[in-house]
Amino acid sequence: MSRTGREALRTGLDRPGGGCVKAGCVVRWREAARGCLLVALTLAATLVPARATAADSTLSAKGARAEIQIGLCSPAEQVVQRLDLRPRGAPITVWQFDDPALTLFGVGVRLRLRVAADGRSELTLKVANQDCARLEHGLVPAGEGKCEYDVYGESMAGSVSLTRRLDAESTSGLVAGRVPPARVLSGAQIGYLRDVVNIWPLPSDVRALGPMQVLTYRSPDKLYDIDISQLPGDIRYAEISRKVPAADALRLKAAMEADLSRVGVEPCADQSSQAGNKLRSLVR
Repeated sequence: MSRTGREALRTGLDRPGGGCVKAGCVVRWREAARGCLLVALTLAATLVPARATAADSTLSAKGARAEIQIGLCSPAEQVVQRLDLRPRGAPITVWQFDDPALTLFGVGVRLRLRVAADGRSELTLKVANQDCARLEHGLVPAGEGKCEYDVYGESMAGSVSLTRRLDAESTSGLVAGRVPPARVLSGAQIGYLRDVVNIWPLPSDVRALGPMQVLTYRSPDKLYDIDISQLPGDIRYAEISRKVPAADALRLKAAMEADLSRVGVEPCADQSSQAGNKLRSLVR
């Protein structure tokens, strides 16, 4: 019994009629003890769940989404065969942007350009380790971006994505280095870099890294997407992913791992994001 409970019990027994001078003393003592224990248990039940609820509130919030991503280290041909994959559309060309020291990646920032067959593109700013539940209003305008959770290995963290569409001329100039990335970023992207990440202006030697050819496959049950990225020098990376409610992410990640094990596809030992490995390969 806690100190507070003992003091309450002692106070009750010290009151007139509370001492052991009558036959009902033991009964009253037991009733008082049970009362104090009930108070202690009630307080514990009130306080402990409050901490758990605060910790889980983001993940249980209605609409919170997560993307489970697992890097695969089996040969790409084996991944396609054993998972019975089918291509989902044509390959796309992808460029990353950073300086030779990977300064942007070092602060959790990625700039990615996805180029369509007609030459137009989408330029996406992605910022890791963001608190989706407490983003300041207006930082991620509707229709321009989102904040979701990325699941790598045993870690789960919020990630903000802001995207701007570019025409073919701007895309060509950006890839060729005639147009610096800072000139084609949207107002929301610039604002996030300046006000949240505190990295504005961008380093002057940020440049296009690539290209990568990325082909996305879909599993027969349409639960999983698998990206196989072909880098210069015949370097390839494979990653399986699935978007799920954030509250279910860890449970469904275990199901993904069981599916991979069942068909003999090997996850990479290092399950940190593959983005860093790709950038280091591209910057060489």
